Amino acid sequence: MSCECSRISSNTAAQRKTIKIALVLNLAMFVVGIVAGWRAQSVGILSDALDMLTDAAAYALALMAFTRGMAFKRNAARWTGGILVLLGAGMIAEVIRRWYAGSEPIGMVMLAYSVVSFAVNLYVLTQLAKYRRGEIHMRASYICTRADVLANIAVFLSGGIVLATGFRAVDLLVGFVIGLYVLREAVEILREANEASATI
Repeated sequence: MSCECSRISSNTAAQRKTIKIALVLNLAMFVVGIVAGWRAQSVGILSDALDMLTDAAAYALALMAFTRGMAFKRNAARWTGGILVLLGAGMIAEVIRRWYAGSEPIGMVMLAYSVVSFAVNLYVLTQLAKYRRGEIHMRASYICTRADVLANIAVFLSGGIVLATGFRAVDLLVGFVIGLYVLREAVEILREANEASATI
């Protein structure tokens, strides 16, 4: 019995360390993304940066969930899903605003940011992948990060198109697609949280 408890405690400690690292990295990339997105006039970068902030919130909730009961863990997943709904809707609204207001995204900045952001998110994703079939709060963290990796690839491709062709509307298209994908991820997290509740 003591060996089993020790193993569980060690596993929980490893999960907490992973989430703490993910939290710090996402907060740092949020700051970098906001600055880069503002300077590059890129809704794609701004969307990705806001997604980083949302993930940081999800990681903070996951850290709190380690010392709480199953009900809190399910609610943490629901809160994460709710935040993602707001973020996705906000991204789409910003795309619509910029469609009418206009913007001049800078392809090189988009490329540089997406490469750094991709490296950070890929590292976090590989660490969280070990727990993607664990408790609901850890699965929610994994789903959020998975969305970030795909968003990074989209920003990179759009940055390349803007740089090579000058077709700046692709940045708006990427921002819109990221917004839709975030909404899809939110629905997945909320569904898993509800399924976890139904199994009790």
